[in-house]
Amino acid sequence: MENRPLTREELRGVIEGKGLAFRIPMTYDFWKGQIPMDPDRYPGDVKTVYVAVPDPVKGHPLDPSFKWVTTSHMKSTDSAAYDAQCFFDMEDMDEVLANFPSPLSPAVYEHATQPDPNDHRYRLANWWYCFFERHWSLRGMENALCDYYESPDEVHKLYRALTDFYKTIIVRMADEYHCDGIFTSDDIGTQNAPFFSLEIFREFFKPYYKELIDTAHAHGMHFWLHTCGNIEEFIPEFIEIGLDVLHPIQKYTMDEKVIADKYGDKICIWAGFDVQRTIPYGTPEDCEREVRHLIDTYAHRDGRLILTFGNNLTPDTPIPSLDAVLKTSLEYGIEKVQQLGGASL
Repeated sequence: MENRPLTREELRGVIEGKGLAFRIPMTYDFWKGQIPMDPDRYPGDVKTVYVAVPDPVKGHPLDPSFKWVTTSHMKSTDSAAYDAQCFFDMEDMDEVLANFPSPLSPAVYEHATQPDPNDHRYRLANWWYCFFERHWSLRGMENALCDYYESPDEVHKLYRALTDFYKTIIVRMADEYHCDGIFTSDDIGTQNAPFFSLEIFREFFKPYYKELIDTAHAHGMHFWLHTCGNIEEFIPEFIEIGLDVLHPIQKYTMDEKVIADKYGDKICIWAGFDVQRTIPYGTPEDCEREVRHLIDTYAHRDGRLILTFGNNLTPDTPIPSLDAVLKTSLEYGIEKVQQLGGASL
């Protein structure tokens, strides 16, 4: 049984809906956390190129100015919970932006590497926290949700600065590090519904996401987005602005069959295997059934399906269940391609 990694050309074809590779793509190693996986048994089809973004206040050994907040009005947050930390008041936004970190800082590219001529996999550049996640990590969750109503002009200023920061990174990762895609995160859904209305999304998120996606496309890259929770209302909006890959279609928040039927031919689903219930508490047989369910739900002749976990594995993940996920993905991923008529890439 062939189990080599897919080439970048094969994975690009799957993402763009141009057909099937010889098996369904597998990228479980991206979300494996600290759990080792044998790449000879279970290949990973992307090579991740990590990009550093600033800490709110700490700076970086390569660049002490590399932090989001240097304002003299910075607030103390030592006793606050992580999602309640607030580093500045919105009336200080102009000062915060005047001291914004540079996307050209060497700290950004500390871990970026040039392609290995012997590695023909798709190269995916990655940073964490895009707009909403970056916003609430600096202002606190409650403040951030209120900011859209109480300080809309300042939110636009922040998102404008973030967009320009990220666009510079995208261009460099394409032109200097020869990446095929860019991946970031923005959890904009709860278990039951989005964090905010469609109107808020369209005003504060959609135009800035579109700029990032357009920049990626202009430089030959795909744009991948992780966003947890129920974001069904926003999926048509993301498709409209050209999002290429969406992760994870979180289990128990949306109806996977509905999402597949409505949107599976319009966007590549980076299908996230359930890490909340199935793999930590299910049997290996449960895990095998779930892999088959994901493949049967999302796979079709044009491609547009990549398999992975829904989020990072925890260290107590049962190894027999992990093996069941990986083995079934590999074997049934080949079988499903044959059922659909064979590889076309």
